[in-house]
Order: sequence, then C-alpha cells, then structure tokens
Amino acid sequence: MTLNVLELDDLTAIQVASVLDNAAQWKRDPAGIPQALKGKGVALVFEKPSARTRLSSEMAVATLSGHPIYIRPEELGIGTRETAEDVARTLGSYCAIIAARVFDHAVLEQMSAVSNVPVINLLSDRSHPCQGLADVLTIRELFGTVEGRRLAYIGDGNNVTASLAFAAALTGLELIVSSPPGYELDPEVVESARNLGGSITLIQDPIEAAQGVDAVYTDVWASMGEEAEAEERRVAFAGWQVDDRVMSAASKDAWFMHCLPAHRGEEVTASVIDGDRSAVWAQAANRMHTARALFALVVTEAGAD
Repeated sequence: MTLNVLELDDLTAIQVASVLDNAAQWKRDPAGIPQALKGKGVALVFEKPSARTRLSSEMAVATLSGHPIYIRPEELGIGTRETAEDVARTLGSYCAIIAARVFDHAVLEQMSAVSNVPVINLLSDRSHPCQGLADVLTIRELFGTVEGRRLAYIGDGNNVTASLAFAAALTGLELIVSSPPGYELDPEVVESARNLGGSITLIQDPIEAAQGVDAVYTDVWASMGEEAEAEERRVAFAGWQVDDRVMSAASKDAWFMHCLPAHRGEEVTASVIDGDRSAVWAQAANRMHTARALFALVVTEAGAD
C-alpha cells in the first residue's frame, strides 16, 4: 500500500522514530546515505513559493541520488488547466514521489486518492508535517531525547502547530499551546493528537504556558495568504510576543524555536531570536535531514509492496 504523508498521523510512532534515527545517522555519517532514489525523479510541486522547503527538498532528493523536478504553479494549473487527479496521474507516471506545497489541503487529498506513488505534504493550509519532523529532531539533538520534554507554542494555532501536535504525540513530547481568542488550535487536531496518546494542554496566558518549559516556539502572526488580515492579527496577537519576559518564565536552559521566516519586533524580539539560546538555524538545517529520511522511507515502503 502506498504510504502518503499528508499529516504526521499518517505515520506510526515506529515510522517517525525510524525517520528521526535515519536523519540523525545520515547527518553524522553522510557516507551511509542510501541511493534510495537512484535513477528516479521526485516531482516538487510548489503552488506557494518557499526558501527552506524548496532547498531542503531538492537537496534531500539529490543526496539520495535522485532527480528533483521543481514545478511552478503555472506549469500545471491545478483546478483550472487540469484537475488535481489528472496532474497526480501524470506526475506519477514519471516520478517515484510527488511532494507538493499547496494552498488548499484538499488538493493533496485529491492527488493521493488516485496516485500510484507516494504523495508528501510539503505544506498546506492544514498541516506542515516536514516542519514537525525537523522540530522534534532538533529537540532530540538539544536534549538527547524528546520524550518527557516540555515545549510551549505561543501564537497562532495554525498548520505548523497542528503538525507539531502530532509530532509531539508520536514522540512523547509534552506540548502546551497558548493562542489569542479566535486563533486557537483546531479542537479536532487536539482530540486526534490526544487519541494518539499526546499530552496537549491549552493555556491562554503565554507567561503561564511558558512556565518551566524546555523550549518556547512561535510562528509569524500572519502567514502567506493571510496578508489582508495582517493589521487585525497584530492587534489580536499583541500580548503573545515571545520576548525576554516570556523566555525568563521558561527553564533557565530553555531554547527558542521558530519555523521561519521571522518578523523581528512582531511575534519575537530580536534579543530572543538572535540570542545564544536560539535554535532556529538548527531547525532550518534539519529540514533537509528529516526530508531526506522521510523520502527514503516512503520510497522504500513503496518498493516493498
């Protein structure tokens, strides 16, 4: 059966552990990276532009000895020129994996419903599984283990938060989420993550949420596609900036995390993101290492069918 990864709960805890183990091992010893994609192409569909996602995905494929094919939205015209299903059938006839960064999560669902090759979510309005994997790998590197560590996410209960909730549930990370009213994490995501055994606590006060945690995480207040709401969101999120006061509530050894890009002076102060307890560049680097391990997993599973 084709292993599609539209959200992290499409993977089992064992599969997530395998991705993390391989990502860490191949990061330490590049000579051990398998040629899992040798002679194979990977379609990288980008409806939304990106820096880290494109670079990490292309390098992940290339270091697995595959051929990354970057495809711009106008080259496909999903939903206008062709249906998502027809695009998936075509790409699957050339490539071993379809990886897509889209506006609407439904596009990924339509692709995966008909695709004969794995479909991987590089970002949608609902989730960002590749970021979640990089986040838990970073926590593991910082503390030696993920299980039992406590992470406070302060800000918008968005796609990044959703994937972080599933990543936490599948690795034993305790997650505390603090969001302004009206911007909370989707209750269905909370319920699903808890059903996986995840420890997720919702606390509105960001200082209380950060109390004694091992890491504090945030994201931009207005993501790509939400520019029209930017001013409204600045007002709503004004009390949810991660600054030195928030970080001082956390453990004295706490790290700061951000999926990037960051807006200094909005969701985080420069003193925090540029300080000596910032892990954001390790997170960015780990996007490639975890993407590589994920691509290797899904193509190996497909080959085992």
